Amino acid sequence: MTDVPPILAGVPGTFPHSVFHERHPRLIEQVIGAHPYGPAARAGLRELLAESTSGTVRPPEPGGERVAPWLEWGREMWSRPWGEVPFLWAESYFYRRLLDAVGYFGEGPWRRIDPFGPTKAAELYGRAVDDELAALDTLVDRLIDSIRDALLRSALWGNQADLGFRLTAESGTVDTRLLVDDSAALWAALERTPGATVALIADNAGRELLPDLVLADHLLTENLAGRVVVHVKPHPYYVSDATMTDLLAALRRLRDADTPQAQRVGQRLWQAMADDRLVVRAHEFFCAPLHFHDMPTDLTDELTGAAMTILKGDLNYRRLVGDRYWPPTTPFAELVRYFPTPVTALRTLKSDVVVGLSAEQVRTLDAAGENWRSSGKHALIQSNAAA
Repeated sequence: MTDVPPILAGVPGTFPHSVFHERHPRLIEQVIGAHPYGPAARAGLRELLAESTSGTVRPPEPGGERVAPWLEWGREMWSRPWGEVPFLWAESYFYRRLLDAVGYFGEGPWRRIDPFGPTKAAELYGRAVDDELAALDTLVDRLIDSIRDALLRSALWGNQADLGFRLTAESGTVDTRLLVDDSAALWAALERTPGATVALIADNAGRELLPDLVLADHLLTENLAGRVVVHVKPHPYYVSDATMTDLLAALRRLRDADTPQAQRVGQRLWQAMADDRLVVRAHEFFCAPLHFHDMPTDLTDELTGAAMTILKGDLNYRRLVGDRYWPPTTPFAELVRYFPTPVTALRTLKSDVVVGLSAEQVRTLDAAGENWRSSGKHALIQSNAAA
């Protein structure tokens, strides 16, 4: 189905257009406000904003760190209007250029200073996280099926301000916002391969990474996995994407929590990392503007050893199925059959691409009159484990 058109960055009235013309201006001011950057960095950020909203794509400055791959990835993009290039590529390149503007890859004092670090820290140590971690204590005496359902749904919704452990710790109810729920297929697949390796491709840091790690602890504790390999970004990427620094901060947040169960989870995970049962990888591919179809051989080979890959978040979903205007009834399993392992996607809808729905669901959602594809109010647990 290669004739399905890609989602472009700048079509007026579309979600990608709003990202560049509404979200990015706010983001640039947020980054400027988070650090005392000098005049050159502030000017560079605002020049990037102007270029990406009304100019043409120019290549990165030659000679910089990790520039060579971008020169290859952008061969067909240079000098084209930003709005006419694929959204996935344009959004990725915007963040690469943002890092260049603030000196992240340079040799000066701002080298390796995460421009999004203050935002991540404020979220991780906020009062809301205290309340959500405290809710872990209420799960201890529940039946195992109830516990794992709560942890899975917390990993799904964990970056939502009004959700997380407090919601899922309550008695189970049918969540009408969950458009596809293949959780039974996920658990059945893991039960068939006890003690195997499970890969977890992380998305956001902070409040979303915490339930991801709690889920990883559950997999290890219940022997649904003998080893969990968490894939994070090698450097800051989108606003809150998780890096190794963010993962360590989340582990410390758990280990130093004021509530017993969160402490125990943090201590177990800390020891699991020391014992090589919780492993972290940070492959350069995860900061590339490419779909997972284009994974390099070494990453494909490593994933191939996993019994299941759990893939988190909207961006990873776009990379998994292809950031195109697929008919939403396109079968999920059909689009991910190339992936080297069984795969389960946990995703809240925050962009246009979606597959695996029924025609009746699409009619109902369209008739509701809201932008359901990108509002973040609906979610998917999609797996090809039973396909």
